[in-house]
Amino acid sequence: MPLPVADCLAQTVLSIAGSDPSGGAGIQADLKTFTRLGVYGAAAITCLTAQNTLGVTAVYALAPEIVAEQVRVVLADLQVSHIKIGMIGSALIASAVNQVLDDFQGEIIYDPVLTSTSGMPLLVSAADLPDLDGLISRVTVLTPNLVELRQISGEDCLSAQDSLSAARGLLGRYPRLQAIVIKGGHFAARSEVDNYLLLATEPQAPIKISMPRLAVKNSHGTGCTFASAFAAYRLLGADYELACRQSSSFVWRLLRAGMNVNYGHGSSGLPHHLLKAESGR
Repeated sequence: MPLPVADCLAQTVLSIAGSDPSGGAGIQADLKTFTRLGVYGAAAITCLTAQNTLGVTAVYALAPEIVAEQVRVVLADLQVSHIKIGMIGSALIASAVNQVLDDFQGEIIYDPVLTSTSGMPLLVSAADLPDLDGLISRVTVLTPNLVELRQISGEDCLSAQDSLSAARGLLGRYPRLQAIVIKGGHFAARSEVDNYLLLATEPQAPIKISMPRLAVKNSHGTGCTFASAFAAYRLLGADYELACRQSSSFVWRLLRAGMNVNYGHGSSGLPHHLLKAESGR
């Protein structure tokens, strides 16, 4: 049920994620997305990174108590209805975030950023997964790509059907999970990119959302943007399927808009500023 306009204006989406100094991913991409879609965004930083369009060269995780305090003071003051979580950075931060969200009653959308595109681990190792498990148990919507789904589920996920089976297993494992979006950019190349939405209420009836595959170089921050758009559309009243369709379209339009725009020497971030203002109001 959509919120009244006055209520929407007062609500906030909080991003808990890492910082990307090049502006393409992390909290920078999240805040650009929130603004473009017409919702108020706040941010709590988990990690500082040294990265640009060519890759990530260093990750500096903040002290867990600093991360938790950022989240605590925002929740104590702003009317946060939705939280988007991205890069966590360490098992200790995962545990701290899990604890500080203990009384949060809104929706949590988690984009499980575990490895950078260039291959740098962004969560220390598989030994961190027990702490990550506690955090996922609090999540409403999970938005992994194929690689992240493999890491979290422990399944091979060699095909779309394998991935759907792994996602069903996660829905069964985590009672609070209401939906999983499997982002299809890593599936075998074909003319379309297929995102799959599985709902806890109908896990045997996946919803496939297909977009034309674009031959793009500039795709830095697509996962961050998708998850933050999903959170924004949910705040604005979209159900899970509509939010997934809208987020898929939003990212696709950004990819198309950035096909001939380069902000660096590698894979540039998405040009949020080039799209016309769009909101659910």
